[in-house]
Amino acid sequence: MKTSFESDYNNGAHPEVICHLLETNGKQSQSYGFDEWSEQARQKIRTACQCPDADIFFLVGGTQANATVIDGMLLSYEGVIAVQTGHINVHESGAVEASGHKVITLPSHGGKMAADDLEAWLKAFHADPTLEHMVIPGMVYITFPTELGSVYSAKEIEAILAVCRRYELKLFIDGARLGYGLASSECDFDLPWLAQHCDVFYIGGTKVGALCGEAVVFPRRNAPRHFMNIVKRHGALLAKSRLAGVQFDALFTNGLYFSIAKHAIDKAMQMRQIFADAGIPLRDSSTNQQFVELTDAQMKHILEDVLFETWEPLDDHRTLCRFVTSWATTDRDLKALKEALKAFR
Repeated sequence: MKTSFESDYNNGAHPEVICHLLETNGKQSQSYGFDEWSEQARQKIRTACQCPDADIFFLVGGTQANATVIDGMLLSYEGVIAVQTGHINVHESGAVEASGHKVITLPSHGGKMAADDLEAWLKAFHADPTLEHMVIPGMVYITFPTELGSVYSAKEIEAILAVCRRYELKLFIDGARLGYGLASSECDFDLPWLAQHCDVFYIGGTKVGALCGEAVVFPRRNAPRHFMNIVKRHGALLAKSRLAGVQFDALFTNGLYFSIAKHAIDKAMQMRQIFADAGIPLRDSSTNQQFVELTDAQMKHILEDVLFETWEPLDDHRTLCRFVTSWATTDRDLKALKEALKAFR
């Protein structure tokens, strides 16, 4: 079987998560998130975020979380601002726009949004005498870390939040890979700080050790009215919601979520060195996603033993490719990659 670096959700769940699912499997519980493990998980997440009043909802996956949160927090005529490379704009099949909310795009700077771009766009929008005929912006959406493996600094998020406050926009942080962003050597803040610098965010489980599941956090008891109804309307409410609750109960016990992220980052940095030693160009990324430039011949050779994702063509003979680590990445996996790259030393 080939070694795979295609994604951080190509294995099952971390063994401690599986063990907790097995330990609780024979016990009966209430449904729809009212089970004891979901409540335990909420309390542990509130403690980790230092947000004792946070509203927390467990959804199945990232697309559902994004579409549900955005639809729940915006008025029917409002849109959401994101960068061109933003996940909701590129890789969610129009899920947000299917609920009637236009995705308004700004330039991407290595995957990140610039506060100056946001302010300039909003100034131009509000100066337009025909704005009554346009989609009204109601939210700003960013990802942490970004789709390109870049990490916002505290200063950058503060600047974006300040613009949001001036224009009365909500700030939503997509944390599908939140653990890896916080574990990055470039990150200069922690989870409690992030929770205080947005209106809503979610803690990704699917990509950070769970079988599935995302924890949507409204830090200041600021969930929209009847948000659970909105979740159900989007088909995002599990009858057996304990499936997510049990997993997050495990992930937020003894720092497991953060140790999973650190392991993946450590392996990603070892991977970077393997590529560097082989003379293969790398893009900057301090997260578990590593982007490398491969020729057609290199791609063909590596794919004989190692799987990865092609990202975008660079020219007629070179492609940007993505290699991703996770809780399941081993030294043996890295050795397989090193062997596949021997021909290029």
